[in-house]
Amino acid sequence: MVKPALTAIPQDIVSAADYQRYAREHIPDAAWAYLQGGAADELTLTANINAWPDLKLWPRALAEVAGGHTRCQLFGEELTHPIILAPVATQRLFHDQGELATTLAAGVMGGLAVVSTQASIPLEDVASHAQGPLWFQLYWQANRQDTLALVKRAESAGYRALVLTVDAPVSGARNREQRAGFSVPPAVAQSNVASIALPVMADNASPVFDGLMTLAPAWADIEWLTSQTQLPILLKGIMHPDDAVKAVSAGASGIIVSNHGGRVLDTAPATLWALPGIISATHGAIPVIIDGGIRRGTDILKARALGATAVMIGRPYIHALATAGALGVAHLIRLLREELEIAMALTGCRTWDDNHAGVLANKSL
Repeated sequence: MVKPALTAIPQDIVSAADYQRYAREHIPDAAWAYLQGGAADELTLTANINAWPDLKLWPRALAEVAGGHTRCQLFGEELTHPIILAPVATQRLFHDQGELATTLAAGVMGGLAVVSTQASIPLEDVASHAQGPLWFQLYWQANRQDTLALVKRAESAGYRALVLTVDAPVSGARNREQRAGFSVPPAVAQSNVASIALPVMADNASPVFDGLMTLAPAWADIEWLTSQTQLPILLKGIMHPDDAVKAVSAGASGIIVSNHGGRVLDTAPATLWALPGIISATHGAIPVIIDGGIRRGTDILKARALGATAVMIGRPYIHALATAGALGVAHLIRLLREELEIAMALTGCRTWDDNHAGVLANKSL
């Protein structure tokens, strides 16, 4: 069982890493393996985290940054800071309020959250309790009409954008959670969709090529989807520059550079490594957001210096959720924002919208 969350923040929680340490005490072993695990040997998962410290920042002296801020705009929405809560499935695994707590914290702190198709609370209930803007993460369903039904529900509930995950038509070989024997308990099962039934296959058929991939979307489906809604559509899971160009051509309003937290294709590069190529390929045509391994405010500034419009965090806010519920998530966002402000001040960056390319001491990745 999940250990009850704390009702106050301990004084020794001063960074995202501290929340991870506390969360381990609150999350059962199998659920911990699910949350922390990646694909296969977890090389990409590790690379995501290790890439950020290798990029260095130039300190600058006597910079005039008084009155600065971290405010930014995304699709006409002014946010207090550029830290977005990434979509994470079945959050009631980690706290009984699940997505209600995380979206509340995001709104209170002047930011936004992305609600997963695989949320453990119906998307309408999450929206009705939220205190700030929400985006809806969309998994392609078995056919266009089932997918469109989810889109229309999100529109009706007031979600401001759609985030279509395109990097996981099949799950990675998640050996850590397999060894732990993890399965989602019925009490926190995904509440927005029913399980997708695979087509009937011959005995010698491939469950990947003859099963899941027959249901996966293609670029033509992206073009169709953009014609069915007025909401901005961001494609999450773009890593290759050629795919970024195709995303723009297909009508995407934004790109999220992501390798699914290292949970799909192991030995894929860290998202930080992929970001410059995506920025170069898109020429500023659409916003580019990045997730993967972001644990410090300095990481957020580095992402901006390389051209990112905003960042997403995943596991760190789930650690905070498990530790102290909505209070913990809000506190984590505050810590990261304060770290970002410190990094900006000490590198001579007054606002988020400034050109920060000069803060990088080594641009070669």
